[in-house]
Amino acid sequence: MTTTTAMTITPTAARVVDAVKVYGSGDTSVRALDGVSVDFPVGRFTAIMGPSGSGKSTLMHCAAGLDTLTSGTAHIGDTELSSLDDRRLTLLRRDRVGFVFQSFNLVPTLTVTENITLPLDLAGGKGDREWVDALIDVVGLRDRLHHRPSELSGGQQQRVAVARAFAGQPDVVFADEPTGNLDSRSGGEVLGLLGRTVRQTARTVVMVTHDPVAAAHADEVVFLADGRLVDRMESPTADKVLDRMKAFEVPS
Repeated sequence: MTTTTAMTITPTAARVVDAVKVYGSGDTSVRALDGVSVDFPVGRFTAIMGPSGSGKSTLMHCAAGLDTLTSGTAHIGDTELSSLDDRRLTLLRRDRVGFVFQSFNLVPTLTVTENITLPLDLAGGKGDREWVDALIDVVGLRDRLHHRPSELSGGQQQRVAVARAFAGQPDVVFADEPTGNLDSRSGGEVLGLLGRTVRQTARTVVMVTHDPVAAAHADEVVFLADGRLVDRMESPTADKVLDRMKAFEVPS
């Protein structure tokens, strides 16, 4: 009698397959991504790192549907992005993807509550208000709900941005250098918040960063160099990430 052992396959929130992105043409063309295949598992916090010009922001933008691939495919869940027209791609980004940017991108005339619920309001008021209420406690903003962005510190503004990104219960949140405009203490708080939100809500975060300390908050780091995926590191520490990054440095 033959026994078959069942394998548990972790579903992916987002992935790219054989991703190529070329900017320009002819002699001036730049191959920002050169055949990258990488998956971002559900319920995990993944950091993307690499030297300047390695393709990390391009990878994030293409995986999130903010930019199109020259060849290869990008998927959110089981949906292949190039199969969608502009309208359906816009709806997918609205309903299934969240974003956190370096510059916060809050609406200055809106209160904290209004900024957090903005994606839901733009979608016609749909969404789970109990989820949003619980999210306010996760990000620690209960006593700031009626404040406007100008009345908040940078760290508090970025916490609003994180809450807004998760408000619609997206499949995946993409964070592009989310601590780039913050001091180390506020940055650490925001990174800890992203990690807690992943663990407490089983959501997925993909973060581009150049900072080994920031990357150490992730469950896994993927490394790019010259548009290619060159390494992956589970359970990263700042020292291990820094050592790996030093290998990319060209001796002067």
